Amino acid sequence: MTTKIRLVCGECNTVNQFPVERLDDQPICAECKQPLFSGAPISVNTDNLIRHIKHSGIPVLVDFWAPWCGPCVSFAPVFNEFAQRVGNQLRLLKVDTEANQQASIDFNIRSIPTLALYRDGQEITRMSGAMGLPQLQQWVIQQLTENS
Repeated sequence: MTTKIRLVCGECNTVNQFPVERLDDQPICAECKQPLFSGAPISVNTDNLIRHIKHSGIPVLVDFWAPWCGPCVSFAPVFNEFAQRVGNQLRLLKVDTEANQQASIDFNIRSIPTLALYRDGQEITRMSGAMGLPQLQQWVIQQLTENS
């Protein structure tokens, strides 16, 4: 029996389902035909955020940020680089808390930047503050290992 994985398209928000063995085959969306992995974080609003977390077969890392926040802006290139490195092992999302204030309320965001890590639709940990790429990589690996 083949194990299926679900993943939301970053372009059209369609929930896709495919065999987990095809995760490395650069899967495309069944609806819009766009690649499901682009090597870049996906900007989402409150509704899309919930959809991605709920329907992701891989862990989801969310960067809650705002354009007026200096540490958020300086952390953005680190988060972008991390997205390129993790490939299809992790879904990276960005939520502009200024434009999506309801997300800040719904997800209890008290400071920014805040990173929240989800697996199987549940938050497993969060951290506030910007960090460098080595620290980000170490933190994510540690959290996924400890919370598996």
